[in-house]
Amino acid sequence: MPEPIESPNAPKDIVTADLVAPNVITAQGPAEQASGLPITDVVFDFGNVLVYWQPSAALVSRYSPETINHFLDNKVSGFFDANDFLDGGESAEDVTAWMERTHGHENAEIFRFYLDHFEDSLTGVVPGARMLIEDLKAAGIGVWGLSNWERTMFPIAWEQFGILHMLQDKVISGNVHMRKPHRDIFELAIRQFGIDSHASLFIDDKSQNVLGANASGMRAFQFSDSYKLRNALIAAGVNIPAVQ
Repeated sequence: MPEPIESPNAPKDIVTADLVAPNVITAQGPAEQASGLPITDVVFDFGNVLVYWQPSAALVSRYSPETINHFLDNKVSGFFDANDFLDGGESAEDVTAWMERTHGHENAEIFRFYLDHFEDSLTGVVPGARMLIEDLKAAGIGVWGLSNWERTMFPIAWEQFGILHMLQDKVISGNVHMRKPHRDIFELAIRQFGIDSHASLFIDDKSQNVLGANASGMRAFQFSDSYKLRNALIAAGVNIPAVQ
């Protein structure tokens, strides 16, 4: 199994930290020519944008806070690398075997427990997200989904959260064997949705994915809360109600 690959179109977070300001619309590279154009479509990431994903919540029934914090240190367990593998379409069995080889039996056992109790890591809908989607649809804005997610675990979220059904269509990384921040998955989503990249805005909580969207020609917004996103959309000319 290969190590995680960094896309030349998506610099590491240590680089993007200085290039992406949270809670503002970012338009760099190919997206720069879209600056100021009307927004007709909004594409949402899912985890920690529409629904909360907290890996620790799947582990608290069996492991101490100290053990969980240790495990969620990627340098110790490779947990987030393992999630990248899953999101890219690798099987849970192969990824767990990779973790056992590279990070030891104990971490692999915790990872198996996490996978078996994944549904507990999905802790609720992000406040304000449901109404924001309703307001965008009422304003005639297209609403879509593009998320990194392991293909056999995504149905758990799909069944649990009605908010995901409000979107017009979705691209799930594990189904297409591509993942953010690589430009190819953004380009696939643009084609599948039939949208104009320069008239679209991508919403994600990670800076590297903001730049991945920019590389495909889409403006993007690094999300922290629904208030700031709503205000940014209104400032960009989207006709939705303001917070009073």
